[in-house]
Amino acid sequence: MKRKVFVAGVGMIPFSKPGRSDPYMVMGERAARLALDDARVPYSEVQQAYVSYVYGDSTAGQAAIYRVGLSGIPVFNLNNNCSSGSSALYLARQAVESGMVECAIALGFEQMVPGALKGAYDDRPSPMARFADTMGELQGYEPAVPRAAQFFGGAGRDYMKQHGIRADTFGRISVKARQHAARNPMAVFRDTVTLDEVMASPAVFDPLTRLQCCPPTCGAAATILCSEDFAKRHKLDMRVSIAAQAMTTDTASTFDAGDMRQVVGYDMTRAAALQVYEAAGIGPEDIDVVELHDCFTANELITYEGLGLTPEGTAEKFILDGDNTYGGRVVTNPSGGLLSKGHPLGATGLAQCAELTWQLRGQADQRQVEGARLALQHNLGLGGACVVTLYQVH
Repeated sequence: MKRKVFVAGVGMIPFSKPGRSDPYMVMGERAARLALDDARVPYSEVQQAYVSYVYGDSTAGQAAIYRVGLSGIPVFNLNNNCSSGSSALYLARQAVESGMVECAIALGFEQMVPGALKGAYDDRPSPMARFADTMGELQGYEPAVPRAAQFFGGAGRDYMKQHGIRADTFGRISVKARQHAARNPMAVFRDTVTLDEVMASPAVFDPLTRLQCCPPTCGAAATILCSEDFAKRHKLDMRVSIAAQAMTTDTASTFDAGDMRQVVGYDMTRAAALQVYEAAGIGPEDIDVVELHDCFTANELITYEGLGLTPEGTAEKFILDGDNTYGGRVVTNPSGGLLSKGHPLGATGLAQCAELTWQLRGQADQRQVEGARLALQHNLGLGGACVVTLYQVH
């Protein structure tokens, strides 16, 4: 029988631009200690650690965790591209829910370098080769343009072709992201921008401009998960639990559908969301606040539909009506999202968890979504994996 899993504590350090952060192990230690302090749990009570990062050597997770304590517990290092943080969360939740452990920590960090993402090795086949080949067949490849922008920009192009929306509809997402981030002291970019400024910023890959692409970021975040018995025994905060969670990977449609939206994970998103809604017995109309994977504005737009927040083909109206922000139907990325808060790959999924936990506890200060009861998290990694998590407040 599955057990209820509670989010006992969360921690996150302010995100920063590359070159301005502490070393990865220091950032990781800080986030872990913040989560432990928030939970009011000593590290000696933690039975397993799941640590996520993308750019780092083997056992970097131990290097960070060892600064917190040397208790001899299992430490698992995870790299699932941009969904690494929520993959760590998934495994920690699974360990607690199954009864294997009573308390686990999920920790994510990233120490990035300036510039576009690229692989660490050039002497062996890339795990992204099949995705790149599919993209090349559908729209070609431009060596001088960041590859990730071509993937997600291509998805935006295919959406525009099918639904005839304006290019500046994507830009409006960046405006919204900056407005939200202005309320978040943890965010990298807190200055608001106008739609004209977004659209006039340098073109990256049509329809995306520079201000529609998430920045390389350094940072760390962590979460303490525990069972109901453990929480009661230690008198912990039991306001927030994980109501449902699903992880999906690619199916044949990613490569066979002839649409860049599928190549960048639309079907993974849709499948994971449907699993979560079915498991929890709710629908997308019940969600109050969402942290979703807005690595590019195009991905936020298609994800509205992938998560069922608005019917297929209606994302432009959803944006123009202001249904994606405060006063609308569902507040998306109150933190500022990846676009403005930043995207330290291994930490992003756990930073999303922290934001939604604060929202459900009523601790989000100027970003608070009033009356939030159900919160949805969406974290996506090409190559590929998607994790959707539903949190509820008690």
